[in-house]
Amino acid sequence: MPERRLPITAPAVAGSRRHCRKLRRRCRLILLPAFALALLYLAYLSFSSHANLPFHVTNHGPSNRENLLKRKDLGYSPYFTNISIFTSSDRTRYDLEPPKSRKRPRKRYAPCEIQFLPAVDDLMDPAQYENFTQFSLNYILREEVPGNGFFEPLFGGHQSLQDREETYHAKDQTLHCGFVRGTNDYPSTGFDLDANDRRYMATCHVAVSSCIFGSSDYLRKPTKSRIGSYAKKNVCFVMFIDELTLATLSSEGHMPDENGFVGLWRIVVVKNLPYKDMRRAGKVPKFLSHRLFPSAMYSIWLDSKLRLHADPTLIIEYFLWRKKAEYAISMHYDRSCVWEEVLQNKCLNKYNHAAIDEQFHFYQSDGLVKFNASGQLPVLPSYVPEGSFIVRAHTPMSNLFSCLWFNEVNRFTSRDQLSFTYTYLKLRRMNPGKPIHLNMF
Repeated sequence: MPERRLPITAPAVAGSRRHCRKLRRRCRLILLPAFALALLYLAYLSFSSHANLPFHVTNHGPSNRENLLKRKDLGYSPYFTNISIFTSSDRTRYDLEPPKSRKRPRKRYAPCEIQFLPAVDDLMDPAQYENFTQFSLNYILREEVPGNGFFEPLFGGHQSLQDREETYHAKDQTLHCGFVRGTNDYPSTGFDLDANDRRYMATCHVAVSSCIFGSSDYLRKPTKSRIGSYAKKNVCFVMFIDELTLATLSSEGHMPDENGFVGLWRIVVVKNLPYKDMRRAGKVPKFLSHRLFPSAMYSIWLDSKLRLHADPTLIIEYFLWRKKAEYAISMHYDRSCVWEEVLQNKCLNKYNHAAIDEQFHFYQSDGLVKFNASGQLPVLPSYVPEGSFIVRAHTPMSNLFSCLWFNEVNRFTSRDQLSFTYTYLKLRRMNPGKPIHLNMF
């Protein structure tokens, strides 16, 4: 039989396959580079809009904000009170959500070189303190119930704005300065001390004090080898703590002895702290040493983060007697203007932003202006104190300044660096011819 063969179509099929393969190769050559470029573009958009990158314009750091202000020729104005460049929605989100912390390289600072005298032998109180401004200060101890019957006794008292204005005059007066009690029908307003501690503190003529509240720090003992025998016998070293801190120190092996001492520190336990905010409660021993040590002529304040490495008598000679000053405080090591301090407090969420704005606006409306380092005769070398180290002679102007500064912290925020310069400048402005001799180093 004749052979049957299927139609020969294989060459045509092979040709079409070769044609399809060529098309696929061409498509790959075109599509792959395009796809790669699209991926690169998407990655660029993603990274360039990332809020945490340092080059993003919405970075909340103070340096970027300052540069943005300069680029827009806005500068810092005493009437520019919002101190931020956000829309209203951004501000709400920023207030509610603290910015994510980013680790920055820590700045290093060289230690201060201080040339103390080699010894305390033959040191005597200088006579110029008799030439400082003299007047008499008394303090409000109790407040009576007003006629409307509504009354809540407060440790700082109820000071009106008119009363506040009058207290800035350096004259014989009775003013609010903490430790205000209500009538006998009301409980204590706080900062209650044992009677034995009060008697001990009443005998102090030179006091070195610090505090730890809320078990927030370690106990750092003064270096005994650096402190002379005279200071050990005649200077009171008092550490104020609360009951929680006492329990923590006891568990760490720092139990006070039978006389209440741990090393050189006389441990004074404060009961019923007057403020829930531990930072604000710490301002009581920081500012009101003349109230706590009524017989003291001099006092030295150390934050709990510091350790005393020098003789207190040499410290007083160097910072007060040698400089002919009655109040000495260290300036901030990184900032000099209150505007910068406001920005930093807001960036780090140190306090409620609205409360900071309210305080700052109030100060600007009463004449506070920016720090001008280029001024011919700057009033202060810096408008921002570091505040962890204060040396005081308990003169009338020094005591008045301490009361006024405490009253500002009691009325506004607990961030005392925001109120220091305003308090000093207002006291100076309202008392021409009655200077306070301040050594800001």
